[in-house]
Amino acid sequence: MRLELKSPLGMLLEGAPSETIKQLRQLIIQYKPPLLAVVGDFTSKNIMKACLDPDICVIDHRIMREEVEPLDHGKREVFSTHNQPGTIDIEAWRVLKDAVTLKSKASVIVEGEEDLLVLPLILLAPNGSLIVYGQPRKGMVVVEASEERKAWAEDFINRMEEETS
Repeated sequence: MRLELKSPLGMLLEGAPSETIKQLRQLIIQYKPPLLAVVGDFTSKNIMKACLDPDICVIDHRIMREEVEPLDHGKREVFSTHNQPGTIDIEAWRVLKDAVTLKSKASVIVEGEEDLLVLPLILLAPNGSLIVYGQPRKGMVVVEASEERKAWAEDFINRMEEETS
């Protein structure tokens, strides 16, 4: 199943952060998403530095498995959760749901690994929302929360559960 997740789940914006941020800014203007969520420290840092101010940042204080300086969360609500690598813990899912329903800026700090939390965010976010994550050595991926993408994410999560059962 890891192989399936190696391919971008949405639009791949290729290039250096300075280029991909410009493209993301245009997509935000075009889509006017009800919610903008970012998963990953590197991507969150670059998006916040560009003053795009996402509604939710999901981070684990690691970039490419190496510890990094924590982000400045400013006046955001900060949530903490655990999520084991290669899984989606129920506690992490609950915290993401709280962050989505908060209706104000939030950071979710994950002890463990945040990568797979893109999937519950797709399911929890209102249709039309954008979820952004990094594609190592390529750029960033922008996923629109749509009925089609939600159905795919739900199916994928169900298959994950079957493999672990």
